[in-house]
Amino acid sequence: MDKYRNPLESRYSSPEMLYNFSPQMKFSTWRKLWLALAETQKELGLNITDEQISQIRENVDKIDFETAAKYEKQLRHDVMAHIHALSEVAPKAKPILHLGATSAFVQDNENLISTREGLLIIRKKLVNVIKGLNDFAKTYKDLPTLGFTHFQAAQLTTVGKRATLWLQSVLLDFEDLEYRIENLRFRGVKGTTGTAASFKDLFDGDYNKVKELDRRLSEKFGFKKVLAVTGQTSDRKIDSQILDMLSGIAQSAHKFTNDIRLLQNLKEIEEPFEKSQIGSSAMAYKRNPMRSERISSLAKFVMSLAANPAMVAATQWFERTLDDSANRRLSVPQAFLATDAILIIWNNILDGMVVYPKVIEKHILDELPFMATEYIIMEGVKHGGDRQELHELIREHSMEAGKQVKIEGKPNDLVERILADPRFNIDKEKLKSVLDPKNFIGFAPVQTEEFLENHVQPILEKYSDLLGMDSDLKV
Repeated sequence: MDKYRNPLESRYSSPEMLYNFSPQMKFSTWRKLWLALAETQKELGLNITDEQISQIRENVDKIDFETAAKYEKQLRHDVMAHIHALSEVAPKAKPILHLGATSAFVQDNENLISTREGLLIIRKKLVNVIKGLNDFAKTYKDLPTLGFTHFQAAQLTTVGKRATLWLQSVLLDFEDLEYRIENLRFRGVKGTTGTAASFKDLFDGDYNKVKELDRRLSEKFGFKKVLAVTGQTSDRKIDSQILDMLSGIAQSAHKFTNDIRLLQNLKEIEEPFEKSQIGSSAMAYKRNPMRSERISSLAKFVMSLAANPAMVAATQWFERTLDDSANRRLSVPQAFLATDAILIIWNNILDGMVVYPKVIEKHILDELPFMATEYIIMEGVKHGGDRQELHELIREHSMEAGKQVKIEGKPNDLVERILADPRFNIDKEKLKSVLDPKNFIGFAPVQTEEFLENHVQPILEKYSDLLGMDSDLKV
């Protein structure tokens, strides 16, 4: 415990995402790329033996990291270090390893593979967030609650309708995620500066064979699309686009936690709070929204990371420059790891979110008389009153009722004041029946039903196999 540990590893991220960016995944993928390169070159007529290919295949996952580290310290080149380490256990393959390729062949193609796998992990977790929000919205689609604009009481909505606002943002993120998965392009086999000059020599100038090498190898790794042209590296704009998308997920998550924390302060909705959980070391009664706060903290980190690949993409020189290397090792994996953690926590919250209908009702009743004033004026006019005079009377009574609430700390008595004023001439029982909160929620329930049915259910049906995940927190 005497060395820094990244908290994304020790506290937050899932085993599958940690593995996806692990040294084992990275360097075994390098060896798979070398294996596929040799196999495809052999298919296209180069003098490569089955024994050479077999030795590479046998050692794809058997990586001696200590040997590789010794070579890298000596050579100051990670790709050459791993070529030498593999050559020790696959000596027959040494002459044809990495044949015609440049370092970016393994580095960038591996980055794109881990990016694709990371996106698939994110998709699974995001689908489960969508399911959790869907179920919450459906359960509470009819429960009236105060709407807020500027965090001031506004017209009523329902708890479920509010959840559709969270969902709408997530669906926009999901649409972006699907696009990135579908359109992620492999680098393929392009040579040192993207001209395939080395492969031109290997295949005696046969351009069709060089193109076929690129096509076949990309296909073996499951990529539908390949970058048409490159310099030495894949287009660094790809990282920028991917992290922009992850930033979008973080933004939606942060907005959700803002609302949950405000609602928890109002005692209307709470995130889960475990039996032995401690809210404060000093104030034992506290139920702090630590899950929501953890999401908001991680979300800020992800949003900040989106600037890194943007700067990298903007400042590359010609066919390549190496000032992206350290940055990409940090920003891209950590953006995935942190987004992964956000989605785990988000699912955990949705698994145990608690709603307090009686508190919500109390807050509605405190404000509902003010919201009913439009109806009261209309009823007064029907019974012979003057609209402008009644408007002024409502204003005067509202001011007095407001004083009762804000200064005296008493209940809102606006309705009683109006009923006691003969100038309104309103039927008491009719007015009280009108003051049912459900009369003030507009089309919120049906809007919620239609949104869930038309926009959410198709996603849940398409990805039903991804539903169900462990959302337990490490700490």
